[in-house]
Amino acid sequence: MSRSVQHPATGTAMTDPVRYPSGASSPVRTKRAFVLLLMTLLVPGSAQIVAGDRKLGRTALRVTLGVWALLVVAVLLLVFNRTLLISIITNPYASLVIIVVLVALALWWAFLFINTLRLIRPVLLAPGARPAVVISLVLALVLSSGTLGYAAYLLNVGRNAIGNIFSAGPSIDPVEGRYNFLMMGGDAGDDRTGRRPDSLSVLSVDAKTGQTAIISVPRNLQNAQFSEGSPMREIYPDGYDCGDECLINAINTEVTNEHADLYPGVADPGAQATLEAVSGTLGLTVQAYVLVDMEGFAKLIDAMGGIRIKAGGWVPMSGYFDEVTRTHGMPLGWIPAGEQTLDGDQALWYGRSREYVDDYARIQRQQCVQQAMLKQLDPATLLSKFEDIASAGTKVVDSNISSSQLGSFLDLAIKAKGQEAKRLTIGPPDFDASFSTVPDFDVIHTRVDQLLASASGPQAATPQDVMDDRVTGDGIVQASATGGHPQASGPLRPAAGLRAGVPGQQTPAPSSDFTPVTTTPDGEPITEELLTELKLAGNEEAIRELVATNGQCAPM
Repeated sequence: MSRSVQHPATGTAMTDPVRYPSGASSPVRTKRAFVLLLMTLLVPGSAQIVAGDRKLGRTALRVTLGVWALLVVAVLLLVFNRTLLISIITNPYASLVIIVVLVALALWWAFLFINTLRLIRPVLLAPGARPAVVISLVLALVLSSGTLGYAAYLLNVGRNAIGNIFSAGPSIDPVEGRYNFLMMGGDAGDDRTGRRPDSLSVLSVDAKTGQTAIISVPRNLQNAQFSEGSPMREIYPDGYDCGDECLINAINTEVTNEHADLYPGVADPGAQATLEAVSGTLGLTVQAYVLVDMEGFAKLIDAMGGIRIKAGGWVPMSGYFDEVTRTHGMPLGWIPAGEQTLDGDQALWYGRSREYVDDYARIQRQQCVQQAMLKQLDPATLLSKFEDIASAGTKVVDSNISSSQLGSFLDLAIKAKGQEAKRLTIGPPDFDASFSTVPDFDVIHTRVDQLLASASGPQAATPQDVMDDRVTGDGIVQASATGGHPQASGPLRPAAGLRAGVPGQQTPAPSSDFTPVTTTPDGEPITEELLTELKLAGNEEAIRELVATNGQCAPM
């Protein structure tokens, strides 16, 4: 029951237990305390309206209603104009304003809780109720102000990462309805000026639907053609044809060391020249690049908590290379066949190892690692490990993509997630193994056009709509009389489960229906001990046969 207490100034009775708790019973005071805390948590300012300074409460309610209105606008943008919402969040100036507002709201909310504690008047509470009220207050502060403060912190981490990775240059427009990005993975060392890109892939993304095509260019491609307008065409007008050492992955280092003056004002002349070589070789306009340092790549995988894959065969983590015998020493370890969770160091070796196999098996594994990262970088992983991922990204990634376009590109990435990417490799299984040595660029351009047509909207061609073909070592397109799926000609065959030369579809995403090779032809389990014994015995050929399927891979 509440007791009647007179106001000291007016002498009137104060029987309202919410505003005047002195006259209320102990259970009512306790209930009042928890109600005021809940009101401040759910509707900041409402506790002050009913039990304290009404002017302060009205101001707080206006702020609360304003925040709710902004949240409604954000939800509407998320539903109807997601690109604009992401652009606002990733814009360096808008994100700074949001960070300041979040910090101010966190401090304002904390002030309201402290004011609510004053309204509760803990001295009036029963001794047993005071700790519970204080604990509830702390939990509410963490849930409210703490959440806002942490959101501001994460947004600032992302803002700094964007500033460190992406450029402030002009935005780019789609070409023939597509954005084309060159993805380069390379090694940087103390004895090397600039990175040597050992992995080259073009991601071509439909500007409306997000449908993606991936074109892999082998690092040993010879006679690469520079695009029109490239300064390197003045030096190599007939292509990068200075001999057997003129592989496409050597362009970065040569330009960085010898021709940087041809690219005044360009942050990374070697990367830009490589982009121009890939553009001319494939016959399409590549607008931007993303360069990933492979040594730092391991940190990014670790920040994600590893990646899950299904491996078709054992992959060596190669030891030192003997220049005299032209063989590798004892492997540092092995990545087994079957379902595996790879940490950063294992994923790095899985994508770079080519001992006992060729570059094309490595390309397939690199594509698989890329897919596994995209597939497993879901919202839950991103939010829970955002700080580590963003921190690792600043050490791993460099790009000339304008930060002003991140909103539209992230929106395209969301659209692309879950869609099957079309694939083409300028080598097996789509071309003969010798094709990269004497490439026919007219054939490459035709195959690229077919690939992009198949990844461009609902009118995309299907395998039944076009003639099946294959490319021989001479670069000749041969029609198939059967209409089936022929194997690539030449000494190197596609791995099981992959099809060669299907215009309009090209190489499909890696299938998980293959069976990992875990036993020898005699049925003996393949183990690290067995492989070590064969290595010590010098039986390299036996190892080569046992690991021949390690190009097969599928993300889990």
